[in-house]
Amino acid sequence: MIARCPAVRLPPNTLKRGHQTDMGKPAYIWRELTPEQREELLASRKHQALPWHRPPHRASEKTRYHLTAACFEHRHYIGHSRERMESFCVTLLGVFAQRNALVHAWCALPNHYHALIETTVVLEVLADLGRMHGRLSFDWNGEEQTRGRQVWCGAVERYMRNDRHFWATINYVHNNPVHHGYVQRWQEWPYSSASEYLAQMGHSEAARIWKEYPILGYGKGWDDPDL
Repeated sequence: MIARCPAVRLPPNTLKRGHQTDMGKPAYIWRELTPEQREELLASRKHQALPWHRPPHRASEKTRYHLTAACFEHRHYIGHSRERMESFCVTLLGVFAQRNALVHAWCALPNHYHALIETTVVLEVLADLGRMHGRLSFDWNGEEQTRGRQVWCGAVERYMRNDRHFWATINYVHNNPVHHGYVQRWQEWPYSSASEYLAQMGHSEAARIWKEYPILGYGKGWDDPDL
């Protein structure tokens, strides 16, 4: 089962380095939640049944893309609060839905996000993400009284070269909260498609895919664990 994924030692029960806003307040509260609050949040996310679609056995590699974008200087603007994290997930998935993009995997962290989608209009999706960034920047800077602050770096895409790249990317996206030290198991992170993936794929099959398509050095240099 997925618990066999590489063990990641969590840092002390404090915010990670740099997880502070310009106002000096905590930029993300996951580690401050009690076990009961975390269970409640996970149950709420499952109840919402945010979309995840089981990947087809074969698909055109040139229509499958790994999209990612980070907050400026990797600051935790997405993770400013639990409510903002929740709202951001809905907004992000809405962008993909409006272009009828097939979402294979997605994950939102306090300072960046990943999504593996299938679409024939990736340039339009990227433009939509840019507009989303602009709207969120305006809203969040208004909430925090920081007009003029840069919030985002632009989204980038990488097309899937082959099926091996595709499945390794699914593993990478779902493992990202573990990679960055937020949780020890995929299903403990509420802001991703990991729970739906495990439920539909089955733990045994997911474990086989994890072993057959390892992530190895995926993300090195652009999504390092301490970012």
